[in-house]
Amino acid sequence: MHSKPSSLLKFTGLIIVLIGLVGGYIIGHYVEPQWEMQYTSLDMEQDDSGMFYVFKGKRTAVDQALESGGVPTMLPQQVDGKIVVDEQGDYYRVTATRHLGIWSLLPAFMAIGLCLATREPLVSLLMGIVSGALMLQQYDLTEEVLMPSLASTSSAGVLLLYLWLLGGLMGVWSRTGATRAFAQWATQTLVRGPRTAKLVAWGLGILFFQGGNMSAVLAGTCVKPIADDENISHEELSYIIDSTASPIAILMAFNAWPAYVQALIYVPGVAVLATETDRLGFFFRSLPLSFYAIFAILSTFLLCIDKPIFIGKQMREAIKRSRETGQLDREDAQPLSSPELRQTHVPEGYTSSLMEFVIPLLVMIVTAIGTFIATGSPQVRWAFAFALLTASVMALVRGMALDDLMEGIATGLKGVVMASVILLLAVALGSVTKQMGGGAYLVSQLSGTLPYWLLPVALMLLTMCIAFATGTSWGTFAVTFPLAMPLAWALANESDLNRPVLYLMICFASVLNGSVYGDQCSPISDTTILSSMTCGADLMDHVKTQLIPASIAAFAAMVCWEVMVLGLC
Repeated sequence: MHSKPSSLLKFTGLIIVLIGLVGGYIIGHYVEPQWEMQYTSLDMEQDDSGMFYVFKGKRTAVDQALESGGVPTMLPQQVDGKIVVDEQGDYYRVTATRHLGIWSLLPAFMAIGLCLATREPLVSLLMGIVSGALMLQQYDLTEEVLMPSLASTSSAGVLLLYLWLLGGLMGVWSRTGATRAFAQWATQTLVRGPRTAKLVAWGLGILFFQGGNMSAVLAGTCVKPIADDENISHEELSYIIDSTASPIAILMAFNAWPAYVQALIYVPGVAVLATETDRLGFFFRSLPLSFYAIFAILSTFLLCIDKPIFIGKQMREAIKRSRETGQLDREDAQPLSSPELRQTHVPEGYTSSLMEFVIPLLVMIVTAIGTFIATGSPQVRWAFAFALLTASVMALVRGMALDDLMEGIATGLKGVVMASVILLLAVALGSVTKQMGGGAYLVSQLSGTLPYWLLPVALMLLTMCIAFATGTSWGTFAVTFPLAMPLAWALANESDLNRPVLYLMICFASVLNGSVYGDQCSPISDTTILSSMTCGADLMDHVKTQLIPASIAAFAAMVCWEVMVLGLC
């Protein structure tokens, strides 16, 4: 039964809405936009066809570069995306970002505040989008704001992967009883109680290291029926899944992350970052310094063996509730997983098989890893498409009627509609926030006069805020690394550090880990939403219970970096 929000929460939500909407309109009319110029160093190469550079995995030819001395005479929007060359012959790509100062963060923080106050992610995201539209003076919400965002490649990817492919696969598994067959097998062979069920969830999160979204979806889908049988609360399960998904993608980075990040960290004159091979080597050598990822995975392991260090009051209450009463969610919770996907609908006379779960899953993993080896980037949509096709063909071959199969797919689509809509609105809010230049504003506030020992903590806190407000770790990488790496190298030389490369690696790890923390804990992040959806958790219950142990891991990581900087650099 769903209880109504308290009067205090209703009043708080109303105040947030009024501040956001009225403030957005006033800011849009009376606050003068500012521009931030960001210069990304480029590793230029030359062949028979001429000069070119590789950025974010894409080769781009350079026919002509602007002299850096002439840039200030041009308007910022005129140099956005241009290539400039300075007196030393170093090439840079210019990004001109418009922002409204601290007010640029209003839409994102309005959405997050409303989520926390009302537990209504749909309304919260929509109000954040409206607030941003008012600040941008885009009053036609459908044509100027929602349509461009929903027509983007990101939105199409959400619909294709998480609505059609994921929803269809979950629907087929529900119709054939494949997930229930896997749960029964795991219960008989691996699971001996809540502790071993949680260890299976943790192990699957480690196994599916290809990336945050894929790990969350696969591990959550596989382990949920087992965890439900063992009375593991959905808050507890979603925390285990979410806190292994992105952190393990850092530590076992045989995925698309290194290729993306290396293009952002080139610094002229730094030998360890001179070539793509050097930067990839630097990335992997820095992985042991990813203390937040290490502590996040360790803390979930301790929770799995019932030895948590500190998990907060709400998580303890959720664990006690589920173990003693079998109630997996709060009484008034709103799980993102719909009732259609919480039960099986096997047609009469059809016999479920464990192989109907295992073989499509293996097809998915092999496709993801195979495409990564072949192309350098895992083709996640291919993996899910082949898995869905395999599951469908197996069901038909084993005697399921086509009508029953299509009904299962339709049920699966209905089961993930709400989460898919939330994801689409999160994409739209991210687009608005990007236009507002909130991340660029925060980066611009990082002073170049910081003492060297404070920079790793400052970068960690900065990236935590940007990723939490925008819901994306990769977007945070893009706006932070081009500033952080040259700044760290300059401070290391100015402070005459004995081990400047180690200091650079620490600063690199702080940006990487801070971005992952903010992404993991943000209620508008895709990994957060997907972890809640596949584990059947209330989104805001997952956010609130995860925030405390994740923050403790982040604090411990900052302490470790400070000790290393002061003791070894």
